[in-house]
Amino acid sequence: MSRDDNKLDQAVRAAWMSWVGKLTQDEIAREMGVSRQTAQRLVAQAMAAGVVKVRIDHPLADCLDLGQQLKDRFDLRLATVAPDAGGRAGVAMQAAELIEAQLGRTEPITLAIGTGRMLRAAVAQMHRLDCPQHRIVSLTGNIARDGSAAYYNVLFTLSELVTASSYPLMVPVIAAASEERQALHRQPGISRVMQMAEQADTAIIGLGDLGPDAPLRVDRFLSQEEVNALTARGGVGEILGRPFDIYGRLLPLDGRVASARLPAMDRALVVAVCHGPAKHAPVLGALRGRLINGLLCDETTARWLLAQPPSLNAPARATVPAT
Repeated sequence: MSRDDNKLDQAVRAAWMSWVGKLTQDEIAREMGVSRQTAQRLVAQAMAAGVVKVRIDHPLADCLDLGQQLKDRFDLRLATVAPDAGGRAGVAMQAAELIEAQLGRTEPITLAIGTGRMLRAAVAQMHRLDCPQHRIVSLTGNIARDGSAAYYNVLFTLSELVTASSYPLMVPVIAAASEERQALHRQPGISRVMQMAEQADTAIIGLGDLGPDAPLRVDRFLSQEEVNALTARGGVGEILGRPFDIYGRLLPLDGRVASARLPAMDRALVVAVCHGPAKHAPVLGALRGRLINGLLCDETTARWLLAQPPSLNAPARATVPAT
């Protein structure tokens, strides 16, 4: 046996005592007749040689692995997967932690926030935060088509929990006509909020589906006939009211979408928060079209996404406006 082989055997012996035998470094040193520092060095050598394989047997470990796979597969900046056992509340809790982490940063940031059921559930789980150095701005309209406050708005609820300055976008998600949207966007106050949203450092949003319970229909921004027309054109989801297909290509909506645009992803983190089978196709389309660069979802959604091709060759289509 060579000197190197003998050194590796010593390292493996020390590692076995540490990881399997559960001995302390002092106990390993006594057992092997070496100093405590030598025992520590031998365990480190075994780790460096790759002979120690650590396995963490816990549901969260699987979720951490799924998150890393999602990051690698879809070239994401952030991917967090919540265990299925937590259900919708588990995803909401992860989203609450993400929002708190962003608002807990020391340097001033602008956080752009979407709307929807998942984000509202996330805010309901947040703690109060003193963060006057930050700004929070709406990406989507905060009023319904009849002029009332949108039930699933997030900014108003969030502003009651944090001391950051809040900037609502006082428009509907989808205007009745393009002329109405243009008139709203010409108002100086609304224009300033939209510019602020586009320059945000982080955006946290929901993704809507176009199924039987499509949020745009349930919230009365679109009729069932309009939703059916979008699905007939291949629409699978919507982002800030803008419908898109399974390739992530935006579909035209007659210039009626009044929401702000997302910040540029070469500079900002844009995270979608999603849960459940109804969101599978919308999330896949958003990932393929690079509409987002961050994802927070449940375990089943993550596994489904990883089973799909990351991209497809989309049929040629003329460029459409994003409104």
